[in-house]
Parts: sequence; C-alpha cells; structure tokens
Amino acid sequence: MSASTTTAPVVLTAKALLLDMDGTIVNSDAVVERCWRDWAVSHGLDPQEALKVVHGRQGYATMAVLLPDRPMEVNLAENAVMLARETADTDGVVPVAGAPEFMASIAELPHALVTSADAPLATARMTAAALPMPAVRVTAESVQASKPDPEGFLKGAAALGMDPADCIVFEDSAAGIAAGQAAGMRVIGIGPRAAAHNPTTHTPDLTTLRVTTTPDGSIQITVEAGA
Repeated sequence: MSASTTTAPVVLTAKALLLDMDGTIVNSDAVVERCWRDWAVSHGLDPQEALKVVHGRQGYATMAVLLPDRPMEVNLAENAVMLARETADTDGVVPVAGAPEFMASIAELPHALVTSADAPLATARMTAAALPMPAVRVTAESVQASKPDPEGFLKGAAALGMDPADCIVFEDSAAGIAAGQAAGMRVIGIGPRAAAHNPTTHTPDLTTLRVTTTPDGSIQITVEAGA
C-alpha cells in the first residue's frame, strides 16, 4: 500500500501585486453570460462559442474576434451599450471565495486593479461584491489596447513605481494570463479557466493564498497545495 504524498506549497516573492477583477476577485460570470448570450444570439452566433472568448477582453475586442469583418466603429458603439447593461445588472455578482480575506491581507501593500471593465462597471461590481476598491487602478479608459496586450499591466506597474519583473499578476482568463506573461510578470492563475493557459502556478480560488511580508518589505505569496 503506497503512502499518500503532499505537494509542497508554491512560494512567490514580489514587490507589488496586480489584480484582474472579473473571475479573479469578483465572480461576475452570471451577468457576463446573460449579456453575451443575448448579444451572440442577436447576431446569429453560437452563444457557447462566444463565451469561449469573452472573458478577459474589452467588449469591442471580443466583438472583433467574433465578427472580424465588421467595422470597428460598430463594435465600439455596441460595446458602449453592453457596458451600460452590464453596469446596471449586478444580480449574482459575488466575491470569489477567499477574496474578502485576501483583499484585507494586502490592503497596506502595493497593489493595483487592472481590469478590462471601465470605471463605472468596475465600481458597480466591486461594490456589489463588497470588496474594497484599490487606490491604484487601470480600467478600460486607461489603455489603448485590450488584453492580451500587456499595456494594462505595464501601466499598473508604472503607477506603483515598480519594475514589471517585481510584480505578480492574478488572472483567470487566457487573454489576461497572456497579457501578464507578455508584460514579463509571473502569473497566479485563479479558477477553472486559468489552469489550461500555463500560469506560473494555479489555484481554484483565493482561499489557498497566504500573504506575508519579508524583513526587506517584499511580499511573499504562499499558494497552499492540497494533499
């Protein structure tokens, strides 16, 4: 009879943390899927196929992937309508498991929100999930390019005065993980979507994370492993 084995925890050290919002600290899947299913059906698209690409990107970028021959100005106009609908719909928006405790543990440490949501949508969802809004945030209005472009994460690092190599990204989506990696950062993948996209390490939610600081002021993230 073989003895059970336990995988050792993963420990990463950084100077700053960059947090995606949807799917990472806020579970907004219910409203995202409601809105994008309706949009897909109205454009004659398969909703299941559409939902494979919506997570992590700004809405206009998702539309460009799904309807590549359509003028970008049409995508931008429809994205404005989509953002308004998503901002008004917070039914089912809740914190990811462990998010309140995690946010409390990093409150006094250098961190920023880097989200594809615009400022009103980010505020609505963070409020609905009863999570504190980071003082430093990079929203859709702050960037020229959507994830998977690294611009947002690079701007987040710059706003905190940190070198990209000293930052850890927390992400749930393929586009977000690719953006963090393109920025030269390590990525902790959160939730079921993240595992398939080769983050530095992966965890099902935020309950497995332990945050401590080292004597030199660095942030140490321990990702506890299961047996």
